[in-house]
Amino acid sequence: MEINSSNYTIYIGDDKLSSVQYQNYSQIAILVDENTKEHCLPKLLESNPSLKKAKIISISSGEINKDLSRCQIVWNELSQSHFDRNSLLICLGGGVVCDLGGFCASCFKRGIDFIHIPTTLLSMVDASVGGKTGVDFLTLKNQIGLFSNPQQVIICPTFLETLSKRQISSGFAEIVKHALISDKQYWELLLETDFSQTDWKEIINKSVLIKNKIVEEDPLEKSIRKQLNFGHTIGHAIESHYLETGKEVLHGEAIALGMIVESKMSGISQDDCNQIEQFLSKNIALPTLPTFEELEKWFIHDKKNSSGKIQFSLLTSIGKCQENISFNQQEIKKYF
Repeated sequence: MEINSSNYTIYIGDDKLSSVQYQNYSQIAILVDENTKEHCLPKLLESNPSLKKAKIISISSGEINKDLSRCQIVWNELSQSHFDRNSLLICLGGGVVCDLGGFCASCFKRGIDFIHIPTTLLSMVDASVGGKTGVDFLTLKNQIGLFSNPQQVIICPTFLETLSKRQISSGFAEIVKHALISDKQYWELLLETDFSQTDWKEIINKSVLIKNKIVEEDPLEKSIRKQLNFGHTIGHAIESHYLETGKEVLHGEAIALGMIVESKMSGISQDDCNQIEQFLSKNIALPTLPTFEELEKWFIHDKKNSSGKIQFSLLTSIGKCQENISFNQQEIKKYF
């Protein structure tokens, strides 16, 4: 399967690892974390022996490590190895590796090429597609970053076999979001999903098509792309809260909880809200919802905010979404 984006191609299939040619680059580095170094890097090197001479750069996994100090590690490794502007960085990992790696590559010597090879369900349907790169700052989600497209994205569903059930369900949250904001029939299909019988290749393809269509229409998130943030205003605040407290909460878990709250804010029917909450609660390990007071300070830093108002993208019905809906703090509070 191939999906053409603005100026790069997204390949879906386990046979794609061996098809990429790298001879046009002076040097190549592969960014991994400790998990992908052990479970995914050997498959990549076996599939494409030309990469065995690549420099391996490793960072620690987890959202807590998506910060500027890890960028310095990557930049130092590239500098010490005399990488030039004709070099390539391959990001082999989940959302943290893709977000941080893309950002590092886009800044190093004012930009070198990078390729995403996402290894988690979350990064396959979200982080690797759309050109968003960046890191967290002072526990605020994605505060430092830029839009920068990879040369290509290679999605190999077989990497999902290396993941825990918790990691799979975290990625599933973004798939649910795609259905809720744009495709009612897709939502109805997901309601019947059995993880043990899932054809992930088809679901990944469907979700990437949805996200890519939105990104193609609005690459810099000026209008319709904001709809992809459904569940994220509350969800990112939940993530920041738990990052500060030191308790591990996966991105998809926080976003799932955010979608439950934001579906109630949307004004859709109570039956629809209940269906969303029951489905997400059944399939995803939801964290405890913090109090409004615990989350309040995080809302003011959301990137969509305008003129002191908190901006949301909310459902108008199942399969439809509207961006730029404003709430003040007191209006948000009544949903907690």
